[in-house]
Amino acid sequence: MITIAKTYVLESEQHLSVTCGVTDQPMTQLIIFYDGGCPLCVKEMRHLKKLDERNHIQFENINEADFAERFPHVNVDDANTYLHGQLADGRMIYGLDVTHAAWREVGKGWLIAPLRWPGIRWLADKVYLGFARHRNRISRLLTGQSRCSQCRID
Repeated sequence: MITIAKTYVLESEQHLSVTCGVTDQPMTQLIIFYDGGCPLCVKEMRHLKKLDERNHIQFENINEADFAERFPHVNVDDANTYLHGQLADGRMIYGLDVTHAAWREVGKGWLIAPLRWPGIRWLADKVYLGFARHRNRISRLLTGQSRCSQCRID
């Protein structure tokens, strides 16, 4: 971290100090709360992590032992039903809004953007909820594995 300090003398002989900090650490723009036991979910998180060259996405497995302690505002049962995300300003987003935010963050939001357009959004959200509900069966069909004890994204 680089810190720059400057002291100004005001007309009243009072001193005013201003300190500015600049860091080379990336700022998390999005936290994704994903199901680390779902092979398809983990596959997408791996892909996103690989594309996230600026390290703006933080990936949090909802099945970690200390998850509820670290993120008490996230209901694990709800997060296990549909994807949850948190923006840098603290707002929570859900489902395909998380997917769109993540892909936008890695420069590929245009691929998902049509799913957020009016008219298409309603249908896409319904299809997503069906996918989320049956993701373990779909994982078995596509990967040969419906669940994994604890898939890793790194």
